[in-house]
Amino acid sequence: MAYVADKKGLVLARIPGTAIPWAHTIFGASAFILALVVGCYGHYYKIVKNGVAGYPDEWFPSVSAATGDWYPERNLCQIFIALASGPRLMLCYLWYLLTVRNVPAKGSKGFAKFLLTNDVIRTVACGGWVYVTSSDDHDIHDIAMIVYLLCTIPHVIGTIKTAPQNPKSQQYRKLFAYTFFGALIPMVYFFIQHNVHRIPGSYTHYAFFEWSLIISDLAFDAVCLIDFQTFEFRVVDIGMNGKQEDYNSAQNGLKTYGGSESAGATLGDIRPYEVISFVSDVYLGFVFWSMLTALPLMIWYFPLWHMGISGYEAFLFSNISAVLLGINFLRRGIERAKGLVHLLSLVGVLSYKVVDPAHRLMAVAAGVSLSLLTWGATLFGQRHQNGRAERGVMTLALGLILHNVVKQAWWANNPIWPIMNENTGGQNMVGLALGVLASVQVMLRKEPGVDEPQTIQSRKHSESWLLTAIGAGSYLFCLHSMFTDSTTISRWSLGGYPNTGPQPVPGGLMVIVAMATGLTLSSKRRWATSLVWWAIGTGGLAVLHFIEGDVGFAGGIVFTVYALSLFPTLFRSLARQPPGRTYLVAMLVYNILALAHVWVVAYAFVPGGEVMREHTDYVLIAMQICLLLGIFNSNSAAWSVVSEVRARSAFSVARLYTKLSLVGLVIASVGICYRRMPKSAPQPYHPEHKLITAGIWTIHFAIDNDMYSSEIRMRDAIRDLELDVIGLLESDLQRMIMGNRDLTQFLSEDLNMYADYGPGPTKHTWGCTMLSKFPIKRSTHHLLPSPKGELACAIHATLDVYGKEVDVIVSHNGQEEDLLDRQLQTTELGRIMRESDNPFLFLGYVVTKPGKGEEIYELLMNGGHVHDIEVSDWDRWCQYLAFRGVKRVGYARISHGGITDTEIQVGKYQLLENHPTSWDRSLPIEEFKNQETYAQISENQVPEGMRFPSMFYGQGVRKHRFHVFDRPYYYV
Repeated sequence: MAYVADKKGLVLARIPGTAIPWAHTIFGASAFILALVVGCYGHYYKIVKNGVAGYPDEWFPSVSAATGDWYPERNLCQIFIALASGPRLMLCYLWYLLTVRNVPAKGSKGFAKFLLTNDVIRTVACGGWVYVTSSDDHDIHDIAMIVYLLCTIPHVIGTIKTAPQNPKSQQYRKLFAYTFFGALIPMVYFFIQHNVHRIPGSYTHYAFFEWSLIISDLAFDAVCLIDFQTFEFRVVDIGMNGKQEDYNSAQNGLKTYGGSESAGATLGDIRPYEVISFVSDVYLGFVFWSMLTALPLMIWYFPLWHMGISGYEAFLFSNISAVLLGINFLRRGIERAKGLVHLLSLVGVLSYKVVDPAHRLMAVAAGVSLSLLTWGATLFGQRHQNGRAERGVMTLALGLILHNVVKQAWWANNPIWPIMNENTGGQNMVGLALGVLASVQVMLRKEPGVDEPQTIQSRKHSESWLLTAIGAGSYLFCLHSMFTDSTTISRWSLGGYPNTGPQPVPGGLMVIVAMATGLTLSSKRRWATSLVWWAIGTGGLAVLHFIEGDVGFAGGIVFTVYALSLFPTLFRSLARQPPGRTYLVAMLVYNILALAHVWVVAYAFVPGGEVMREHTDYVLIAMQICLLLGIFNSNSAAWSVVSEVRARSAFSVARLYTKLSLVGLVIASVGICYRRMPKSAPQPYHPEHKLITAGIWTIHFAIDNDMYSSEIRMRDAIRDLELDVIGLLESDLQRMIMGNRDLTQFLSEDLNMYADYGPGPTKHTWGCTMLSKFPIKRSTHHLLPSPKGELACAIHATLDVYGKEVDVIVSHNGQEEDLLDRQLQTTELGRIMRESDNPFLFLGYVVTKPGKGEEIYELLMNGGHVHDIEVSDWDRWCQYLAFRGVKRVGYARISHGGITDTEIQVGKYQLLENHPTSWDRSLPIEEFKNQETYAQISENQVPEGMRFPSMFYGQGVRKHRFHVFDRPYYYV
């Protein structure tokens, strides 16, 4: 037998390390490019067509359509993905070697192994959605895609964190990471437009963002071409009896760009006890924001029922108790026993057990005062130590973002608010228990960073405590009024259909991402305090205020990033000032702006209201000027110490935990949005009869008669009445005094209905909302003439009802005292209805007695050429139903059940082929009115599917029952 000569150590081949990312990029890109080109050439009209529309509305194919539906493009894609799999796995292993060798400086094999495992799972998941297409098995395809996207988050973050400190490669990586994750939000938005709202053309826009994900994904991994320039593969003859080279020596031979020991805290520096301490402080920050936002919400209950100033508004000024921080021994005592004071402040959370609304308000005011004192004393005590000061303001900021994420999960309600309880979806006891645990942790721990040397002056001589207070007060107002709910920005930019701007899902996610981005950028203190950045933020705010729809929302996102970037600057500046007088002035500025924020809409009920009537712009201008004073007074030169980041300094650890927390909060928001995404299109209750059940209800801002949230009980009533369309009045809750809530989210999602929020908060009305089981084709938001009293609102919507257009008006007119307003408003409503050729349903609040000779009543019915649902019903004053072009089936009045002080009125109608849906404009009004008879029939003559639910007879259900007539009316 012949043997090959033993040539131990001979290098048989050399392969540059860059060959791996080159092969991965070429094979991966070829898979998708070839599939797209061949698919468009061979099956263009088939792959652009979807369940909603085809060419020309849809003209660009999605990734799944181009790669998974037809031969040969599907097979070409799968072949090249198979070719890319080898380089992909090699890429994962090479990065593992790079991580162990180079980052962090002393090695972190645990994290390197985690990253390798994650990347292998991600690679397998990619094979799952490529080889199992949606037409093969939709569930498996979607699961694989979700796993792939979830694994992409640690892949991207871990790669950036562990990459060699090469500025060029890191710049490219961050660019492609931003484009990847940035594309997800509009992609989800257009998917909802396609899948839920079924808008033709939206899937093409979705497809562009989907393809951009592929490009960004491949480009991100292609950056390894830079990092692997120092790698080389060698095929070496180790001899017939040779042994594998020692692993450690091979590791030591690797050449990389390398990081330095002074790079600051890394993932390897995480300490479990520090994490627990940090999380405890973040949760206590969440409690602070929860109580702060609950206070004006609970105050609002009292003027709402008094229809004017009640006296309880004085509790807003409970926050000026912060002046006590000027008493040195008291402030020091609070700082030393801050865990105990945090524990005492939980009386605000526990107050949900207090039945009497006034006593509950007092408990919340006490909780706000104690929490404010504790945080003020804490920040002041940390002012000399850079790391502790940064940690303090960052945990408070993260508490604010957590507040937004939690409210997103509870449809804009906070589960620990005192208006919540076990019957309304609250988790008060869970929130209280977590608060107790966090407070006890603060009491028992050694204060984080307490041994850090003092590196910051108490106060710069060039700083003014007065300007600091003005800036801090306006900033607290800014955060409270605009950033304590993730949907406030989208509601500010709201327009009528189809230019509504982003809906709460995914709009809320976009706002939370913007908040996280702003807080991340806050480390750039000189930029954050520059005049240019202030001008950019102010411009974004102006766009949000003046422009509706997507453009306005984009302006709001810019302002969100700007506003959160100021958080450490302004709060740390506040902590450097004499606390007593500074906090007193800051709270007074906050209170004045908060009252002005209410005055712009409640002007008809408050002294001097005319000055602020409909002038949110005055409030925003004052806020921005005050912010400007505070920003430049903070003196960015004082932050030079911030850039001094030593290995595992208290400052770098605080920033590390902040970034990790932001990632966790954004991921939580993504999960919440995914859970809340609509699963199917709404369907009417009785399509077999072509029935439309429509109602009107004034719901008093979703606060019931006992000062608890009423959304769940409202949901139950709307569901049990089988309402296809309902108008809800007094429904705009996106203000400080209503808790920046949004009842539309919960009701529309839980009842599976389309929603038109109506005129947003910048329109200065009390709000009107429409929910519909029928698609909303278009809508217009009207501000009705209101020269004297409160501004009246209306929604004029066109619905797709069983394939035909039906118009609906939901309106809320002015009060009895303002006759001229009601005349002008009702005349305008009549004009809108009269000029429409479609069948019409009127659901509104008019304020008039019914019957012939009543001016407002006749302006509505005769002026709009509509029929009153029941002319003999004399016992009405506010709410009215009217119709034209549909067949009336029934009418009922249902008691409010303690949810509000106003009943529910419901009408049932049919849209029939043989029933006239248009009207003769030349017909005299009396002849028009005579076309409709009011002859009634008994219930047993009505098909069962067209009847009102029998549960509302007698005592009814949950205090809802047929009242006035004690039964429904049915018509011939």
